[in-house]
Order: sequence, then structure tokens, then C-alpha cells
Amino acid sequence: MDIDAIIRGISIWALPVVLAVVLHEVAHGWVAFKLGDDTAHWMGRLTLNPLKHIDPFGTLLIPLMLIVAGSPFLFGYAKPVPVDFRKLRNPRRDMVWVAMAGPVTNLLLAFASTLLLMLAVNMPQSMIWAAEPLALMCQASIIINLVLCIFNLLPLPPLDGGRVAVGLLPGPAAYQLARIEPYGFIIIVGLLLLGVLQQVIGPLVMGGSYLLINMAIQ
Repeated sequence: MDIDAIIRGISIWALPVVLAVVLHEVAHGWVAFKLGDDTAHWMGRLTLNPLKHIDPFGTLLIPLMLIVAGSPFLFGYAKPVPVDFRKLRNPRRDMVWVAMAGPVTNLLLAFASTLLLMLAVNMPQSMIWAAEPLALMCQASIIINLVLCIFNLLPLPPLDGGRVAVGLLPGPAAYQLARIEPYGFIIIVGLLLLGVLQQVIGPLVMGGSYLLINMAIQ
């Protein structure tokens, strides 16, 4: 085990992962607050303080295990921001907007990281000491945000894509899909163990990140 490589990986990935998962959850709570649900606000979850959102397993342990394993891209999650859909002004419609807020935020972060990467690669040679680590962190940010965006858009409750599908499908179909939610994470873990999700998400993430990174460095 190369300890130096692990430390280097943590130093590059830590901030992008924390920002990606925290802002994803804050976006859910902020949109819910704007649409009538103040649950996250009163529970102190509409904050950028990572300590309020960090999940020891999803935010720390899973990314660390993937770094140690030498995974080409990381995955993680924060504690879900509480949303009471009954408080939304139009629960069925507003549920879609609340659910979409997280993946859209990750997509915007990926684009923002691309712009920052452009600045990093065009820094003068005298600032190479700052440009190189910044460029590596921007590339990490592009990848983790695309992972979170694409993964969460899968149409399976309780993922964001599942909630969007429930909000958009006709009543009977939405009801049947919503019934899957208690078993959603079991299904996701099973698909991960079988390698199905990696086959679906992997090409999209690597293709998207390749496109954005090359756009920035050319």
C-alpha cells in the first residue's frame, strides 16, 4: 500500500467531495424552503457548515475506501436534508423541483470547475506551485459532481430521479413506482454488487468528464 499516494489522493479529493455532497443536500433544502417547507431551515440544515451534513459512512468512509482501492472515480453522500412534502404548496409538482435541485447543483458545480480548470492551466509558470494542485482538484470536482448528478438521476426511489419520475408519471404508475422506495437502497446495493450501475454510470461519467476536462485544457 502506497501511503504517499493515499495521502495525495485524500488531499486532492477531500474538498471536492465534501463540497459536492454538501451543496447537493443544501440545494434540496433551499428549494423546499422557497416552495413552502421550512423543515430544513428550522433544523439548521440550510448551512454550508459541513459538520451539519457529514455522514461518517457516506461522506468519509466510502470515499476513503475508494481512494485506497485506487478507484478511477469516487462516490459519496451526505446526510439527507429533511423535506416534508406535505408542506409544499403543490406537493406533486414541487417534489419534482426539490428533487432536481441536487443533480442540477452538481451539474453547475461541474461546469464551474471546468471554468476554474481553464484558469488553472493558463496560470503563469511562476505560479505552478498553485496551478498544479488546483488543476487536479478541479478535475476531481468535475468527476465527483458528474457521478452524483448521473447517479441521482436514475429513476429509482429514493434517488432524486425516482422522485422526479413519481412526480411526473400518471397516478397509477407513480403509485407503483413510489411503493419501491422502502427497497430502493437494497436494489441499488444489489445492482452495484452485480456491476450493473458501474456499466451504466461509468461510460457517462468518464465521457462527460473527458469532454469537460479537454475543453478546459485545450
